[in-house]
Amino acid sequence: MSLRSRFSQALLALLALSAWPLNTLCLSTLHKTEQPLLSRVSSDSEALPAYRNSSLCINDRVEDLLQRMTLEEKAGQLFHAMLFMGPNGTLDEGSEAARRNSTDFMIGEQLLTHFNLVGDILDARQVAEFHNRVQQRALQTRLGIPVTVSSDPRHHFTENVGTGFNAGRFSQWPETLGFAALRDADLVRKFAEIAREEYLAVGLRVALHPQVDVSTEPRWARIGGTFGEDAHLTAELLTAYIKGFQGEKLGPYSVSTVTKHFPGGGPMENGEDSHFVYGKNETYPGNNFEHHLIPFKAAIAAGARQMMPYYSRPIGTKYEPVGFSFNKEIVTDLLRNELGFEGIVLTDWGLITDTVISGQYMPARAWGVETLTELERATRILDAGVDQFGGETRPELIIQLVHEGIVSESRLDISVRKLLREKFILGLFDNPFVDPDAAARIVGNDYFVRLGNETQRRAYTLLTNKGDILPLRNVGSETKFYIEGFNATFLQNRNLTVVTKPEDADYALLRLAAPYEPRPGGFESAFHAGSLEFPADERKRQAAIYSAVPTIVDMMLDRPAAMPEVADGAAAMLASFGSSSDAFLDVILGNAEPEGKLPYDLPRSNAAVEANMEDVPFDTRDPVFKFGHGLRYTDRCGGAENSTLSDCSFARRF
Repeated sequence: MSLRSRFSQALLALLALSAWPLNTLCLSTLHKTEQPLLSRVSSDSEALPAYRNSSLCINDRVEDLLQRMTLEEKAGQLFHAMLFMGPNGTLDEGSEAARRNSTDFMIGEQLLTHFNLVGDILDARQVAEFHNRVQQRALQTRLGIPVTVSSDPRHHFTENVGTGFNAGRFSQWPETLGFAALRDADLVRKFAEIAREEYLAVGLRVALHPQVDVSTEPRWARIGGTFGEDAHLTAELLTAYIKGFQGEKLGPYSVSTVTKHFPGGGPMENGEDSHFVYGKNETYPGNNFEHHLIPFKAAIAAGARQMMPYYSRPIGTKYEPVGFSFNKEIVTDLLRNELGFEGIVLTDWGLITDTVISGQYMPARAWGVETLTELERATRILDAGVDQFGGETRPELIIQLVHEGIVSESRLDISVRKLLREKFILGLFDNPFVDPDAAARIVGNDYFVRLGNETQRRAYTLLTNKGDILPLRNVGSETKFYIEGFNATFLQNRNLTVVTKPEDADYALLRLAAPYEPRPGGFESAFHAGSLEFPADERKRQAAIYSAVPTIVDMMLDRPAAMPEVADGAAAMLASFGSSSDAFLDVILGNAEPEGKLPYDLPRSNAAVEANMEDVPFDTRDPVFKFGHGLRYTDRCGGAENSTLSDCSFARRF
């Protein structure tokens, strides 16, 4: 070994030893150099690049890598694309019909490194293996920048493929509305910690949630992903949520969170959604814009790493009426300068490029700037202070903007630096792979599943209980049930009898979806919007059942419903926020207790909602049930040890 080589290795070792004690102390110090750090130490071609040296400060590693990157590599960091898994966990080969590039092309040619995993997770081992294949492909690029994989919510019951996925192999919990019904921040944190373990096991490092919009407009189709109508309850629960996913400090065992939708998506004009052109406006007739910032202030205080503005444009405010991600007054002036957020801002999906989703044509959600070209939209978003484009794969636009002198490369560096730093803090450069065997053990394990199932049952909210009919007593194989909304096998597995006519039954059990007006289109049809009332013919049909047999109704409330006739006609009425049919049966048969309180008002009519100011909470006149309403079963046998719950319960106000 030459003297020069020995000297280089000794100097590298000394540098590593001197940096190691400071590794956690120098993250806030930004070191800028004129050339890659270790090239100043040694010209040895085998020397470890500084960004690969885990003993160095993170900011040093970021700066070293940033200086090595080409314009094309920087542009690739600014896009957060959809990631599909191919057959048997292989890399997706793309689809021209679906307008989808192959994974190999996106990583190898477009140099993308941020992806949102699409589809349900049904085999944890296979998904972990797929994740490792993706990371291996990323390592084969010039700089080997690891991939960051994100996910929409996966642990909750949801039918909306546009905003989440079924729980699949993961433990299954109620929607966030169910956590709001339970008012238990410790439980929320426990859930988030469990979800973090399941995410980590399969390689998911960014959660595209929590959704913390305050649901002040009852008709909005996306209330199911929120914590309800109370901003302060939302603030309390989201704090626990973020802490559970990220830990007290972001690190290699954290999942970074994306808090959405800034500055609050709740006050939608007429309750429509801004995925669609007819729902692009957010309105504030009650001058209540500031109220909707309460959860976001709490998220920033809790250490939120990333923020996602909504598609909407503000109407009737001091802000320019353009979509929030195009809006410098919102992103830079309000979020960054006034509220002090220093993290990553990621757009919602599809602001630049027209596309097709589930067979439906979807124009770019460039509300207020529809006439701009794709290049002009990208420029406007960067000028607003956004760091990353969600759901887009157009790095060539950014490259063109720099070449034409419209956007400076130094502007890209501001965002790329944040995005790279997040990867380093998450430990992806040092260990991008996961253990498929561990994934198979961790995901959906018995303990996680049990806690999720218990929470589904606890989150049930008992709205009415005439004559203390619930829990049902003295039920046996001879008891006859008429059912709707779930499969007869759930009862038959309990040795209970199902009949086909209400008049032949002892009880009717109805699991009903909250009312909505069906919309056309493959994607649009997944959004439950419009009227909160059942149509007249459906009300008449239900009334016939209520008059024929004592009826217990489970109303699955993905948003509030106006249904006083159900409260009047049913023998008992419950609200649920994502639960299995077994959970429903356990609650009505007394094997579990409903503990929930309503997370929002339930209005009396659609007319009352139409008179409501979209930005003001608790603003509908004479609601059927108010926020916080809920009944409970209580023991009347002198103690829980004295008898079983189903023998010794009655209902009281909670």
